[in-house]
Amino acid sequence: MTAQLSALIIAAASVGFIHTILGPDHYLPFAVLSWARKWSVLKTGVITVLCGLGHVVSSVILGLVGVSLGVAIRKLDFVESFRGDFAAWLLIAFGLVYVVWGLRRAYRKQPHAHTHAHLGEIQHVHTHSHFRKHIHLHDQKDGSSIAPWVLFIVLVFGPCEPLIPILIYPAARESVFALALVTVVFGVATIGTMLGTVILARAGVNFLPLAGVQRFTHVIAGATISLCGLAIVFLGV
Repeated sequence: MTAQLSALIIAAASVGFIHTILGPDHYLPFAVLSWARKWSVLKTGVITVLCGLGHVVSSVILGLVGVSLGVAIRKLDFVESFRGDFAAWLLIAFGLVYVVWGLRRAYRKQPHAHTHAHLGEIQHVHTHSHFRKHIHLHDQKDGSSIAPWVLFIVLVFGPCEPLIPILIYPAARESVFALALVTVVFGVATIGTMLGTVILARAGVNFLPLAGVQRFTHVIAGATISLCGLAIVFLGV
């Protein structure tokens, strides 16, 4: 192994870790949705890993196409920038829709009273909410099956900005083996960091005093996702 390849491997691991930590879209949406939808650790991990794979593979494919066709890095940077903007706005839109859905769900969950008249003009009042089993079934059908797919699409369009100029082009000049090795190291570092951060963030939510806002967990999750997208668009995080 040459000194340059060793340096590229170290760079791949470092860049994979740093760019993931600095990008809230890599972990916050997964953590808040896992909390709001009460996903198991296994389900949270599987969704995070699959979305991470889509995120890395899409940028690798773009980089390999650029290398094989001799496309200038600045042109690939333009494509990556467009992908990033699209992913961020998609994240914002998804978060806003999720907020509206969460508010509607929270309202339906609120207990309210019904009065029934019986024989002899006796009135009976009971309190209930349009939640529990009936709403639970609809929630599972309408929300939980869509959310992971939206996250997957967002991560596929989300660019790995440093991957192409810093890693793929230098590694491609070394050899095919170097290119494959650097790509794998970057992917493992990125997905591993995503997974660890999501699991830790999800566990940390349990320690927050959120008992009084349980009805609004989905609203909080949607707002967090939208803020994450807004931070990417306007703050460049």
